[in-house]
Amino acid sequence: MLGKGEHWSADMQIILHHVYEYRKGIRSLVLHTAEKQAQDEVERVLKLKEIEYYIQNVSENKINIFFGRPECIKIIKSFRIKSLSELNNEQDFILGIMLGYDRTQQYKRYLNRSEKNVKYQERTIVH
Repeated sequence: MLGKGEHWSADMQIILHHVYEYRKGIRSLVLHTAEKQAQDEVERVLKLKEIEYYIQNVSENKINIFFGRPECIKIIKSFRIKSLSELNNEQDFILGIMLGYDRTQQYKRYLNRSEKNVKYQERTIVH
């Protein structure tokens, strides 16, 4: 992949570290935001290593790369969102758990988001 004297980009070094963690069972799912120009190289590596992935455009210059267990990738695709900001409370919770975030923090985050939604709905109801 690399010729003599060439070096991996910073994005690829991080991706390769995440691949290592995934292969060791430390992570079930990885989310990495990268420069769009890294997409071909990232895809080449993930295909070579036979790792399931999904790429989401963030902007003209950025992409979100999800990779890991096939079940996790299937769940991410089922969300059918264009941006992480579109996640509903349950999807946000599921994603956090799949990414390996602290469970207690995810419980608190879910409750906080849910309470905000309830308060917003209460304000918008006309009595």
